[in-house]
Amino acid sequence: MLTQVELLWFEGRIERWIRFGRPAAERILDRRRRVLSFAPGETVALVRWRANDYGTAVSRIDILRAARPGQALTVVPFVTPGGELLLRVEQLGVDPADAAFDHWRHVHNRLATGETPRPYTRERHRAWLLRRRDEP
Repeated sequence: MLTQVELLWFEGRIERWIRFGRPAAERILDRRRRVLSFAPGETVALVRWRANDYGTAVSRIDILRAARPGQALTVVPFVTPGGELLLRVEQLGVDPADAAFDHWRHVHNRLATGETPRPYTRERHRAWLLRRRDEP
């Protein structure tokens, strides 16, 4: 079973693209849309961006692992059937720019070695804020 990601490009209005990941197949639907398929276990970064009349309305990156048979999945827009969400910072209501920088280093190191990163938690974020407050 392949995980399919629908990409879209309306210059300056709606853009969805892959930041990294190795697709197993590609299907072009029309000049603005295509579908990339990923093998089970493949790590993928999906960027979703949308603008309105006033500028950027949505800017998000979802890093997920393509579905494996029988695995519990997270529903991710434009990803069928879904995937294992590896980056959960936005779900906590924490701006990714405010997350502990050592968490991003941890995510990088885990992804580089094919391991699953530990989730970013409210407790970890609270500890980061306290630590940052005490820095000179």
